[in-house]
Amino acid sequence: MEFEPWYLSALPVLFAVGWWARGYEARVRAADQGAAPRSLFRGLRLLLSEQPDRAIDAFIEVVKLDPETIELHYALGSLFRRQGEIDRAVRIHNYLLSRADLPAAERANALAELGQDFLKGGMLDRAEGAFSRLLQEREHRFEALRALLRVYQTEREWTRAIECAQQLEGEAGETHQVALAHFHCELAEQATAVADLGRANEQLRAALKAHPKSVRAAILAGDVALRREHRPEAIEHWQRVVSEAPAYAPLVMERLMKALEAEGRRREALALLRHSLGENPSIDLLDQACHFVREWEGADAAEALLREELQRHPSLLGFERLLALRGSRQPADPELPLLRGLIHAQAQKMARYRCERCGFRSREFYWNCPSCWNWDSYPPRRIEELEVT
Repeated sequence: MEFEPWYLSALPVLFAVGWWARGYEARVRAADQGAAPRSLFRGLRLLLSEQPDRAIDAFIEVVKLDPETIELHYALGSLFRRQGEIDRAVRIHNYLLSRADLPAAERANALAELGQDFLKGGMLDRAEGAFSRLLQEREHRFEALRALLRVYQTEREWTRAIECAQQLEGEAGETHQVALAHFHCELAEQATAVADLGRANEQLRAALKAHPKSVRAAILAGDVALRREHRPEAIEHWQRVVSEAPAYAPLVMERLMKALEAEGRRREALALLRHSLGENPSIDLLDQACHFVREWEGADAAEALLREELQRHPSLLGFERLLALRGSRQPADPELPLLRGLIHAQAQKMARYRCERCGFRSREFYWNCPSCWNWDSYPPRRIEELEVT
C-alpha cells in the first residue's frame, strides 16, 4: 500500500472529531448521572425528614430518569412493609406495575412484592389474586404456592390448603406432612360438628396417612368413636395417646377418666392416672389427678397426692392448687386466702403455654400458633415447667 500525502491532512480532522465525540459523551453521561442524584438525594432527605409521601414522589422521579434504579423501589417498598406502612409499599409497587416499559421479569417481581404487601396488610383476597397470577411464572411459582398456603390457612379453606401443600410436596420436594394432617383434622372437626361422622372418619384416616404419628388425629378419632357410642374404641384411641405421646396425656386424660368410669373401670382409671403422673409429671395432669382423686377417694387423698407431688416436683401452680384445696376444707382460716392471693397473680403469669418458634404466649393450648402460623409448635406444658426443665 502506497503512502498518500493527503493522509497527513486528514489526521487533524479525525483527531478533532474524536475529541468532540468524547466530550459530548462525557457531557451526556454527566447530565444523566447528575439528574438522578438530585432526585435521589431529595428523596432521601424527605425520607429522613419523615415526609415519606413526598419522598416516594421523588424516588418515582428517579426511576423516570434512570430505569436502572428499580432495585431502589424494591428496597424502599420492603422497608415500608416491614415498618407496617402497607399503603406506601402498595403505592410503590403499583407504580412499577403501571409502567408500560417494565420488562416481564421485573413485572413478575413487582407483582410478587405487591402480593407480600397485601398479605402483610391482611388483604387476603387481593393477596390471593396476586399470587394466583404468579403461579404461571416459573421463577415465582413456589413462592406463590407458599403464600397461597398461608392465605388458605388464614381463611380456613382447608381443602385448597391441602391442594397447595400437596403441590409443594410434589413439585418443590418440600415436606408438609404435619400441616396436611392438621388440615384433615380441621375438616374432620367440621364434619363432626354437623354430625357427619362418616366423613369425619374419612378425614382422620387421611390425616393418619399423611402423618401416622399425628396426636391430634388420634384424639379426634376417640371423640368420633364416642359420638358413635363406641366407648371402648374411644378408650383405645386415647390410651394410645397416653402411651405413645405421654407429653400430650393432659389433653386426653379427663375424657379418658370419664370414659373408663362409665365402663365401670374406675380402679384402672386411677391406676393409669397415678402412673402417668409419676412417669410424666405435669401441672395440668396434677390438676386433673387432684380433681378425680378428690371426687373418687376424698379430699384427704387428694391433698396427700398434692403434697407428695410437690415434694417431688415443686411448682408455684401446684402450691396454689394445694392452698385452694385447703381453703375449701378450712374456710375459717384467715391466712389461707391471704397467702393464696399473694401467689395467685404470679402463678397466673406462669400458667401459660409458649410457642417454641416465636415465643407467643397464650392461656389456651393451640395446635397452630396464632402468631407465627406454625403447627405443633406449642409444647403441652406450662411455662413454669418449661423454665424449670
